[in-house]
Amino acid sequence: MRARDLMSAPVVAVTPSASAKEAAEVLTKHGFTALPVVDDDERLIGIVTEADLIRHRVPADVRSGAGSPGAAAGRTVEDVMTTPVTAMSPGTDVADLCQALVDARIRAMPIADGSRLVGIVTRGDVVRVLARADSAIAADVRHRLEIYGGTGRWEVEVREGVVRIVDRDDDEIDRHVVTVLALAVPGVVAADAVSSGADPWS
Repeated sequence: MRARDLMSAPVVAVTPSASAKEAAEVLTKHGFTALPVVDDDERLIGIVTEADLIRHRVPADVRSGAGSPGAAAGRTVEDVMTTPVTAMSPGTDVADLCQALVDARIRAMPIADGSRLVGIVTRGDVVRVLARADSAIAADVRHRLEIYGGTGRWEVEVREGVVRIVDRDDDEIDRHVVTVLALAVPGVVAADAVSSGADPWS
């Protein structure tokens, strides 16, 4: 599965000249945790997250004697955004994308074609894919296999996102191809194809 298979597009983004308050309103309205920042040519130049927006923007209670740091807080997205920003291409393997989200401890990954923003993938997007019903996954896998080799050739069963395919024609090359096709289906966590007569769950 590739980033293009689960990214959200078109992307809600902001410009660097937008106010920090406007960015906060967009995040709240859509339930996002981050917004890509683009220039006038839709080129990705940064990202503004919930953390960026709250950092130094809530004034301290003067009764605590800490003063009021909010007065010096950034007013625009350009003042608070994170730049440069890490992005991945639409063809990135989702496994690599997930690892990057975890390693960098971020919740959203912009997807860019060159420097042009084309989508975004969040942790929530990945979790929603993993939560797909086995029946829906099986239907998608069967559809792809029928396009590849016609109807009635493969038996498909899915358990907890794991796909097992039985090849009635017992062709090793085709079994490899259909395994790759199955792995591209959103929600599939593993896939294997076996020859007819073999126990697919052994």
